[in-house]
Amino acid sequence: MWGLTLEPALDRTDLLAAPVAEALRGWKGEGSFQVAEIDPELADTAAFCERYGTPLEASANCVIIAAKRGGEVRLAACVVLATTRADVNGVVRRRLDARKASFASQDQAVAETGMEYGGITPFGLPPAWPVLVDAAVVEQPYVVVGSGVRRSKLVVPSASLAEIATGEVLPDLARPVAS
Repeated sequence: MWGLTLEPALDRTDLLAAPVAEALRGWKGEGSFQVAEIDPELADTAAFCERYGTPLEASANCVIIAAKRGGEVRLAACVVLATTRADVNGVVRRRLDARKASFASQDQAVAETGMEYGGITPFGLPPAWPVLVDAAVVEQPYVVVGSGVRRSKLVVPSASLAEIATGEVLPDLARPVAS
């Protein structure tokens, strides 16, 4: 698929972060998960899509959000297509009932997920975290997401993102990137 050499993800757990491998082993939803080894220097979305011939609209980014209210910080994940950006200060902030919402720092995202920055994926996140998925993501047949490490990518049926236990599909979670 595209310019990727795909293998069953559970046959190559060496290409997955530990929490991702654990989540996929226990997956109760539909779908087959494939993994592709990539150059870790090309893990960032634009470079990855250009090198491996993957359309931006088939690539989904998982960003970690820190939502704050009354001194409490709650973390959540947003999954949006690479052609869009999460509406953090609007839809996300309201959905998380926060006074303020922003992207978590790189250090916080890595420490809390157990994944490498640039490889964070919605599979294997802490079980209490909301996983907000833009509706445009699940309209794609398959999407490329992180694998928890920079040296590989997962190709998943997009419907599997709606099956994450704490997942919620939202129609206006993301806005198009201004060109």
